[in-house]
Amino acid sequence: MNLQLAWKFAKRELRGGLAGFRIFLACLALGVATIAAIGSVRSSIEAGLAAEGASLLGGDAEMEFTYRFASDAEKAWMAENATKTSEIVDFRSMAVVTHDGVSERGLTQVKAVDDAYPLIGTVTLDPDIPLAEALAPQDGIPGGVMQKILIDRLGLTIGDTFTLGTQQFHLTAALVNEPDNAGGFGLAPRSIVATRGLAESGLLTPGTLYETKYRLDLPEGTALEDAKTQAQALFESSGLRWRDSRNGAPGVAQFVERLGAFLILVGLSGLAVGGIGVSAAIRAYLSRKTAIIAILRSLGAERQTIFLTYFLQIGVLSVCGVFLGLLLGAGLPLLLAPLLQSSLPVPAIFAIYPTPLIEAALYGLLTALIFTLWPLARTEDVRAAALFRDADGAARTLPAFRYIALTVFFLGVLLALAGWFSGSWQLTIWAAVGIMAALVLLAVAATLTSRIAKFAAPRTRKNPPLRWALNAISSSQEPALPVVLSLGLGLSVLSAVGQIDGNLRTAIARDLPEVAPSYFFVDIQKTQIDGFLERVGSDPAVSDTETAPMLRGLITKINGRPATEVAGGHWVVEGDRGVTYAASIPDTTTIVAGSWWPEDYTGPPQISFAAEEAEEMGLELGDTITLNVLGRDIKGTITSFREVDFSTAGMGFVMVMNPASLAGAPHSFIATVYAEEHAEAAILRDLSNTYPNVTAIRVRDAIARVSDLLSGLADATSYGASVMLVTGFLVLIGAAAASQTSRIYEAAILKTLGAPRLRILTSFALRAALTGAAAGSVALAAGIGGAWAVTYFVLDTGFSVIWPNAIAIILGGICATLLASLAFAAAPLAARPARILRARE
Repeated sequence: MNLQLAWKFAKRELRGGLAGFRIFLACLALGVATIAAIGSVRSSIEAGLAAEGASLLGGDAEMEFTYRFASDAEKAWMAENATKTSEIVDFRSMAVVTHDGVSERGLTQVKAVDDAYPLIGTVTLDPDIPLAEALAPQDGIPGGVMQKILIDRLGLTIGDTFTLGTQQFHLTAALVNEPDNAGGFGLAPRSIVATRGLAESGLLTPGTLYETKYRLDLPEGTALEDAKTQAQALFESSGLRWRDSRNGAPGVAQFVERLGAFLILVGLSGLAVGGIGVSAAIRAYLSRKTAIIAILRSLGAERQTIFLTYFLQIGVLSVCGVFLGLLLGAGLPLLLAPLLQSSLPVPAIFAIYPTPLIEAALYGLLTALIFTLWPLARTEDVRAAALFRDADGAARTLPAFRYIALTVFFLGVLLALAGWFSGSWQLTIWAAVGIMAALVLLAVAATLTSRIAKFAAPRTRKNPPLRWALNAISSSQEPALPVVLSLGLGLSVLSAVGQIDGNLRTAIARDLPEVAPSYFFVDIQKTQIDGFLERVGSDPAVSDTETAPMLRGLITKINGRPATEVAGGHWVVEGDRGVTYAASIPDTTTIVAGSWWPEDYTGPPQISFAAEEAEEMGLELGDTITLNVLGRDIKGTITSFREVDFSTAGMGFVMVMNPASLAGAPHSFIATVYAEEHAEAAILRDLSNTYPNVTAIRVRDAIARVSDLLSGLADATSYGASVMLVTGFLVLIGAAAASQTSRIYEAAILKTLGAPRLRILTSFALRAALTGAAAGSVALAAGIGGAWAVTYFVLDTGFSVIWPNAIAIILGGICATLLASLAFAAAPLAARPARILRARE
């Protein structure tokens, strides 16, 4: 093997320009650009979150407590270590407005602040007045501000009054922006009041659900890790949660990271579609080079030299395609930076980040290697005899074993990099399995389509255009495989997204009235629960009511070890969790392992844990859990596991304890009320008037907000799938261009036999439509299968086929192939038979 000679031949081939390689470059560049752009936007957001960490957090650090204010010792530590401290109380409540004797109510997320708020940044109001002025009392009534959406919902104007609990407030301005709002998900619009204004509201009594956050302005040069370690060591058993500016919006950062990783995997699917186009383009190019390869073989060139010649040529073009993709992927976010910054709810610093570009380049080069090895291996099968007879068809179906082994190796490297970069091996493996399964299914479908066409062709003699179309599809000259593979894979992802989104919306619309409660009521005090139950129990429109005592606690240790070390990043140990107690087994509870405590049990604390979550966390019967409630550690033993169905939107607790273990801890009750829709307003009005401190969360509104969030995710995934379709359409164009010569010859023969142009055009349209319908049908089957798996195993909801989306997928496949095919129909229709047939002879 002579590398220098091969490079010399490759350079001569490259002088021929890009003829035959435009689709190759476009497919590769588009796939790389998609991954580079997604990674660049993700890196820009991560950089923005890191740079603005203190602003998003509202300080250099934050100490958070549940159900209580900081103790004197905790406040003393803050005063000693921080130059300035701001106290914030965060909770949900009902804002009540009365118009002409009729009360309107709206759920709001209340932020009660002190005079030091905000430590960093400025609260923007409309009209533009200082926050201190907006919250100052007027005629003995404190001021408050609200987001405009809540003002409009309640029919308020600036200067009106509204009520939180039993305290009235003047609405002094609309809240436009909070500097410490990280754009996270919330159940209700924001209101801001002064903490001192809530003294007579009855909303911050012991046992009610609220959180206090203390923002710290630390001296310059303070080591955040040292401060965190010191605070946690001193107040380890107080239920303290620490955050600092190194990750000011952890929930947003984690969401961006996971969504970005998922979209990059979608981008890899698009790169796989492009790889099919790359492979098809190389096959078409090498088929035109058969004579040249045969001449080189007749002159004594070794097989390895010929392979290396075209490998180097394709390698140079692959590097060019990857480079073009990197330019596009890095440049588009910079070009669209003003638009993206205005639409993103979080800060972003748009620049050129090396890591996502390196990631995209590696993906692109590996994809090019994987999809070019097999076509290039065919050069070894070309013999000198090809100069005298058509020997191309004698090539082996599979290449030599070394090429198969190399392909498998590079595929393994690609998957390893995808798992490493995405940080989710499970997601990567499932994505890879899904793509491979779809490709196998589509390849089988393409073969079946060809065989069915071959079987059906003789039976359509009375319809010549259809017979010509079927004969063409069954012919080895018609590139049905790349068409079905490329278009089908893109349509499969789009079909799955459409089915998942449609089933989520259908489930919400269909199941909510039957299985979900009308309201969650929280902060019901012990003295109020009997009257509450009397009101809802006497209403014939109420079909069911569930109540439970409610506390919130933080799982700090499992078997004496930090909970996060044992359970990792499981959601149960991230933040505080709801916990309740019960003497006897509730009627709706099913114990799957262990046993319940006796009704009069007063021994050491026992815990009944949700079975599914326990399995995910690796918990077993007899394990101990340390729960911090109101700064007090309670260590209990898991004595049973029980089924908990969180999908019904009803009441569910991860942990239930025996009553004696929580004796003396101040707490309130929560309740779920199942009522007919027409009675919901009256129930809310009566209970809010009687118990102003009780907060009602309308389940329909909460699920609607979740639905909007899920729709946004579906839209983001649809954009990725759309890029796959664009790449697939490019492959269709390449396939149509590659088969143009054979179609010109076919048209010339048909014209010689007397076929009019319209019939020939109809034949071209029919073969394209049939191939597109096959691709769309198989993609629909693959998409429905994938959507069913996600909805059944991940979302745990029912599944039914959304037929409008399904039909759109099949029609999309037909339209795409028609457009690509008819775009190259002009030359065959205009061909002159005499010239074409004479040249062919």
